[in-house]
Amino acid sequence: MELFLGYLGMGLMLGLAGIGSSIGTTIAGNAAEGALKKDSSKSGGYMILCALPATQGLYGFLAFLLHFGKVTAETGLLWFGVGIGVGIVCLFSAIRQGQVCANGIVGMSQGHDVQTNTMIYAAFPEFYAILALVATFLV
Repeated sequence: MELFLGYLGMGLMLGLAGIGSSIGTTIAGNAAEGALKKDSSKSGGYMILCALPATQGLYGFLAFLLHFGKVTAETGLLWFGVGIGVGIVCLFSAIRQGQVCANGIVGMSQGHDVQTNTMIYAAFPEFYAILALVATFLV
């Protein structure tokens, strides 16, 4: 049972991070689609902001890839907990980052020079996903 829970935790680590990234990039992508109708000359900036929430999925994948072989019957519960923790942090981090990026995209389409500031604000929720990834190395 512990081995099953360990692998379930690994799956949740990868799956929740990927789900969060797909939701976050879609939130920003929806804003970019609307913004393109208003000002298509800034499409490169919109695309950069849309791509930012994808990194949480990469963090989940990296943690999964580096720790998958460490799951044993003795460490199953540990990796179940780690997997849920990383997965949930990356899920919410990507969603909230997508919302920050969407607001920046709307601001850019309205003529405001907010791309750099938006990237800085978007780095704050990303920081917690990075902390979750780093925490897996301490286990």
